[in-house]
Amino acid sequence: MDGSVARPRPFLALGIRLAAAATLATMSMLVKVTEARGASLTELVFWRQLITLVCITGLLAAWGRLSDLKTKRLRAHGNRAIMGITGMFLVYGAVVLLPLAEASALGFTSPLFAVLLGVILFKEKPGKYRWGAVALGFAGVLVLTQPAFGLGAGTGIDPLGAAVGLFAALWVAIISMQIQDLNKTESPWSIVFWFTAFTTPLMALALPFVFVPHDPVTWGLILAMGLCGALAQMLLTASLRFGSAGVILLMDYTGLLWATFYGWSVFERTPPSSLWFGAPLIVAAGALIAWRERRLAAERRIKRQELERIAR
Repeated sequence: MDGSVARPRPFLALGIRLAAAATLATMSMLVKVTEARGASLTELVFWRQLITLVCITGLLAAWGRLSDLKTKRLRAHGNRAIMGITGMFLVYGAVVLLPLAEASALGFTSPLFAVLLGVILFKEKPGKYRWGAVALGFAGVLVLTQPAFGLGAGTGIDPLGAAVGLFAALWVAIISMQIQDLNKTESPWSIVFWFTAFTTPLMALALPFVFVPHDPVTWGLILAMGLCGALAQMLLTASLRFGSAGVILLMDYTGLLWATFYGWSVFERTPPSSLWFGAPLIVAAGALIAWRERRLAAERRIKRQELERIAR
């Protein structure tokens, strides 16, 4: 995977992704709080996109770098926007329907879906390590969601929320591949700008049907949510510019710590036993995939260096 990264800087990519995980967890907490205060998902998505669009355009204008937004790949940006806005509704929906920790844990299945997508779309042939990771990860999903689907007694996790969470993880895997492809020719600013430029007007058309008045506190929370979303969007895009998706997605697992903390401190909810048993299996599966990707990348690099040495 490293060969597809625009500017490989793995340690920088890992640090950026850590910051993105914390920012995304904070945004998810704010989404859950504002939705409980009367804001609909459509409205939250609109404000998230509008605030991001204004922030990016304003910063680039102040820096005299609006030329960074030029692109010859509008169709690719349009495809990314369609998938991105769908993914955003799925991610927000999972956050609303599920406790934060459970929603976060289901989101960690993205690397597993990335392996399956590689098989389906690119005819990749995963070895025993990656197939083992997929089996381990989905065993964790079964443990985590078993109260939802009647496989055991427990927390009463919402079945619809569990399904939405898994679909959200699938969409994140697809979007990560799209962003990594765009990063080869586009700047992070351009990728985020065109995503918001395509989707903000679309969400604006739906806003009159869902908008309700809010008190000042709710508006403040919506603004904070939008700012966190804007920052997270840039951090996620930048991380995929400097590091392989198969490796840096591992840093997303730290979001579970933030989600658990917010669930306890904001929503006064102690995670159920199914989370403590299921989440480690999912995290271990992702870690195994990341480790295998790094080994394969190192082997390819050594082979390439050997061929270059022989060619001399």
